[in-house]
Amino acid sequence: MYTGMGGQPGVPGPPPNPQPNPFGNAFTGAGSGLIRGGLGAYGEKILGSSSEYVQSNISRYFSDPQYYFQVNDQYVRNKLKVVFFPFLHRGHWTRITEPVGGRLSYRPPIYDINAPDLYIPFMAFGTYIVLAGLSLGLRGKFSPEALNLMFVKGLFGWFLQVALLKMSLLSLGSAEAPLLDIVAYAGYTFTGLCLAVLGRIVWNYAYYFLMPWACLCTGIFLVKTMKRVLFAEVRTYDSSRHHYLLLFIALAQFPLFIWLGNISVNWLF
Repeated sequence: MYTGMGGQPGVPGPPPNPQPNPFGNAFTGAGSGLIRGGLGAYGEKILGSSSEYVQSNISRYFSDPQYYFQVNDQYVRNKLKVVFFPFLHRGHWTRITEPVGGRLSYRPPIYDINAPDLYIPFMAFGTYIVLAGLSLGLRGKFSPEALNLMFVKGLFGWFLQVALLKMSLLSLGSAEAPLLDIVAYAGYTFTGLCLAVLGRIVWNYAYYFLMPWACLCTGIFLVKTMKRVLFAEVRTYDSSRHHYLLLFIALAQFPLFIWLGNISVNWLF
């Protein structure tokens, strides 16, 4: 026998249909939409601002590595003239800017002789290692271990030059220069070293003329560069302290060049 609800005997029937709430779904939908929209906008704002902050700091301190390899033959020739004969450079030492994406950016090396590049430093460093191996071979002291020591010695000398320039900036209250800029400026040291080491290979006494010349020219180049380019963002500093630091940078080239120019199987000397 069936009940009036159409169920079997002894089995409870389905509950009656609840009365619809005209406000519950509206409030629930609106609240969930508001929460989702608010959290999404807030999260997007946080992630967007943090992404912009990270990108701005990366470009601020490291820049784009591809920028430093935009060179051609004419730039390389003119840049080497500036490094070897900085006192003959008649133009300005400041870098050229151009608007990119609504803000000013430095022009790449191919369009600006004062822009730093990493092509010349890397090529000069590799040439320095090759010339060191040739010098050791001509004296009968070549070995893979000795060449590895010269490689480590060159890298350590490059690091010392970077640390010298970076500490000079920090002491004047400016750390805004991108790290790769400083690495590039410090790497020009090996251009003069290659000249001095090659002179010693060709004629032993030429080393004693070329080494002081390379030290002097590199010192002048770094002083001009640090004064006109890297120190451009320093707003307040002691003028006498500024000149003393520039003089220290120039004088520090002599012991650094002599140490790196001494091609031997001993890493320290």
